[in-house]
Order: sequence, then C-alpha cells, then structure tokens
Amino acid sequence: MKKRKVVVNDLMQQQFSYYLTEPAGEHFHPEFKPELTPGQMLQMGVFGGKYMTDCVDEFPADWFANARLCHERHVPEMNFYGVNASQSLAVWREKGWIHTDDPRGWFQWYCRYFMGRRCSDDIRQIKRWKAMKRHTAQIRKNCLKGDLKCRRKQRQALLNWAYDSRKI
Repeated sequence: MKKRKVVVNDLMQQQFSYYLTEPAGEHFHPEFKPELTPGQMLQMGVFGGKYMTDCVDEFPADWFANARLCHERHVPEMNFYGVNASQSLAVWREKGWIHTDDPRGWFQWYCRYFMGRRCSDDIRQIKRWKAMKRHTAQIRKNCLKGDLKCRRKQRQALLNWAYDSRKI
C-alpha cells in the first residue's frame, strides 16, 4: 500500500497530519482483536453521542451515516445501553491517558489505527484495550446469557472499547 497523508482540521487539532501505512481494517497487531469497528460502535451508540461530531471529514462517511450523535452535548440515553460509562476528558488528561497525537483519547487512536495509521503509542493503547477485557468475566459470572439489561454500565464500558458484550 502506498503511504497516504491525512491532514486534520477539527476543533481539537488544526493542521495536524499523519500517514496511513496499512489498508483500513487490516494488519492489526496480533494481540489486538477488537470485536467491533469504529463505524459499528458509532451506530450502536457510544460516548453519549458527543464523541468526534466534528471529525466527519477525517473518517469514512458511512461511519456517520447512521451514527447516534448529539452535536450539542453528551447524552447517556444515546448510548446503546442507555447509561453513562465514560469519564470526562479532563479525568483522562489528569490520569495521563491522553497522547498528544490523539487528544480525544483511546477511541480516536482506534479510529486512526483502524484506518491504517501506525504510531509510537500503539503498544500502550493495545495494552489498555486488553486490560478492559476483565469486565467480561464479571458479566459472565453475574448475568444470564443474553440479558443485556444486566450490568449495563460495564457492558457500555466494554462497547466503548470495541468489545461486544452481546455475545456473552
């Protein structure tokens, strides 16, 4: 694949650029196996609908065609499980979870990784993604198979990290 330059101009980054070096949705790190694509996540409902509403020019239009978005504010009811399972960006910054290249956090990193960008933060983000899997054990232990109303906050948190707890 020929390297392709992406230039970002949104509310959080102006004239920021990066390169896509892999085909979209392919050649992931062997330990990184997300169960949902960014487009699927946006259509299901993540981050109260507020996440990346100003980034439509950076990513494929079909990701946003049926996305559950709210341009004005975070609305937990827009989430697939109807609950808030996110911490504020301020908390993420305070904890040191934000890399300068991806000022919106993990999901922005995942969207760009999915599109084919590879960067110095990949291993750290993949480790963070893997750490979320522990929540699946709690759902298996405490919920009947297919009971999507059981542990909705944990299920939404997993969805925010590209895990599909509907399969549990």
